[in-house]
Order: sequence, then structure tokens, then C-alpha cells
Amino acid sequence: MSTKKIYLIRHGQTDFNLKGIVQGSGVDSSLNDKGVAQAGAFFEAYKHIPFDKIYTSALKRTWQSVAGFIERGIPHEKLKGLNEISWGAKEGQPITPEEDAYYHWMLDQWRLGNTHERIEGGESPEDVWKRQDEALTHIMSQQNEKQVLICMHGRAIRILLCRLLNYPLRSMDMFEHENLCLYLLEQTGDHFSVRKHNDTVHLENLVVETATA
Repeated sequence: MSTKKIYLIRHGQTDFNLKGIVQGSGVDSSLNDKGVAQAGAFFEAYKHIPFDKIYTSALKRTWQSVAGFIERGIPHEKLKGLNEISWGAKEGQPITPEEDAYYHWMLDQWRLGNTHERIEGGESPEDVWKRQDEALTHIMSQQNEKQVLICMHGRAIRILLCRLLNYPLRSMDMFEHENLCLYLLEQTGDHFSVRKHNDTVHLENLVVETATA
């Protein structure tokens, strides 16, 4: 029976996250100082895991978040299919009250099952679902990779989790996420189970240090 463990993390904090500016797949931002510290904390907590492979999106905030593992010589592959959803014309823009209302209207549409709807110039969840196909098929076909680390983006993670856990796309907002959180998924046969959910225990000391600085 085939088994695979997937350590699925969201990238660390960027200045765009901090300032509430929309990123998406069209903004290739770098980690800020806190994001680098989050990446370091995750590395210290999980450096004992013998990962067979690291997968990231093509955006640098993801591979910067796993730099410690890559520097150890663990094989690393960037897959565009893992990129964040495109927010189209909204990318790189501050979230004004009007923009926020439109954003939440779109989220409501998706929750109602209208997952074909797109923000102007961007992608729908169904678009992302389709382009994740090739990436996920590639990852799952590597029979010699029993433990893999995948670093992605918030909305893309929600969509991927729906796929792996057989939830409809309209349910994607049930999967919460923080910067550098961990979802640990374990495959047995054709099914995945969740062992850790939006886990940030590895960041607890970091949060205390930041709060008292």
C-alpha cells in the first residue's frame, strides 16, 4: 500500500502581508525580517526530518522560506502549478474599504459554490484547481519520495487541501492558515488524513520574542 507524508507550509511573512497589500501570483515579493525568522524557526523545529524532496512555487517567498533545507542539499523543485491564485488587477494594491467589500463579496460567491467566478483579470479557484493537477500528479508519482516538504501560498493551499481531502471547493475557507503554518498530511492508499492543522507551535518562542522586543 502506497504511503507518503506531505509537510505543507505557507511561506513566511512579507511586507505585503504586514501592510495588507494584495500579493497573488503576479507579485514576487521577498520575506521580511520576521518572515526570515519564521523560516529559521521552522527549520530548527523540523531539520531532523529526512525529507526526500522539497517542492515550492516559482515565487521566491516560498523557496526563501525553506532555504535552510535547500542549503543542506535536499533536492528542490519549483513548480508554477503551486503558485498563488492570481488576483488580477487587485495585485500590489492596498486594500481600501471598497476593495475589501468587493473581496468579501467574491469570497461569499465562492462559498456559495460559484467557484468559477474570477476577480477582474485574475483566476478563479477552478482555474487554480486545474493548474495544480499537473504539479500534484508529478509529486504523487514519485514513488521514492516518502516524505516531502511543500511550500505554497494561502489561497492555493486551501484549494490543494480540498483536492487532497476530497472536499468541494466551496469549502476551502475551512482551512485556516498563518504565515509559516504547517499542515501535516499522511497518505494511506488513496486517502489522506490530517495530522497537524494550521500548526504554529514552532513559532511560539518567536512570537514571544517579537512581542517583548
